[in-house]
Amino acid sequence: MITHPDKVLFPATDGEAAITKGELAAYYEALAPIVLPHIRARPVTMERFPSGIGEKGFFHKDVSKGFPDWLERVDVPKKGGIVHHPLVCDVRSLLWIVNQNTITPHVWTSRVPHLYYPDVCVFDLDPADDRPAALRAAALGLRDLLDELGLTSWVKTSGSKGFHIVVPLDGESRMGEVARFAHSVGAVLVHRDPDHLTQEFSKADRGGRILVDTGRNGYSATFAAAYAVRPKPGAPVSAPCTWDELARGDVGPRTFTLRTMPRRIAGVGDVWADMYRHKRSLRRPTERLEQLSAS
Repeated sequence: MITHPDKVLFPATDGEAAITKGELAAYYEALAPIVLPHIRARPVTMERFPSGIGEKGFFHKDVSKGFPDWLERVDVPKKGGIVHHPLVCDVRSLLWIVNQNTITPHVWTSRVPHLYYPDVCVFDLDPADDRPAALRAAALGLRDLLDELGLTSWVKTSGSKGFHIVVPLDGESRMGEVARFAHSVGAVLVHRDPDHLTQEFSKADRGGRILVDTGRNGYSATFAAAYAVRPKPGAPVSAPCTWDELARGDVGPRTFTLRTMPRRIAGVGDVWADMYRHKRSLRRPTERLEQLSAS
């Protein structure tokens, strides 16, 4: 049951009515068959906005108290203690986190019970400003580099400023190996286009360049789940898209929204439906990457 379904989470914008908690819950319930395969068994961090996006939200990881007995959790070690992350494995648990005023579920790159062995590697292209052509070129350049390494990649809008590029893995590499691999890929990509790309995390040091962020691959790091709504005006969605759509310029970081996604799904379905059938080992790609880095 959703409490206070009339609570406004997204204020009205020009030409768009306000979006309520009930409408957000209805979105996640309708898309649950598509959302759940991508989020199931991954530790979740809830990005909550009890007063709507007009007020500051917060990230909530630990559900030690105030959770129902039926909610699945995983105990994750941290320095000095344990974090009890919720797991979203069915519609009921998905709606439970929404009822906590969670707009965006952020998820790990690994799944229970193999927490130290990611099944995806994530790259986050984060531009300093709105430069669609440069962002598109960066995404396609990363796709081509990964292809050189023998890896098939998949793309989704971030629902914010950039794109997320994801590589499905066979789960045989430890988290540290995946993080190092991703960082090295980013370094090669930046070396190829240093005028437009950087790995400098500080905005002051980026010089207007696009950040190739590989930090989503570290222990306890998260990224916005596929089809997650983001806490921005208009309720944009972090939506999987095709490389052809991106190359043509048909999609941008905030093209899809809570209200347009149902029509999108009715037309194309889940364009990531086959992603996990393309899982790959990082052994040979790492060898190829070392050769590229040395050349």
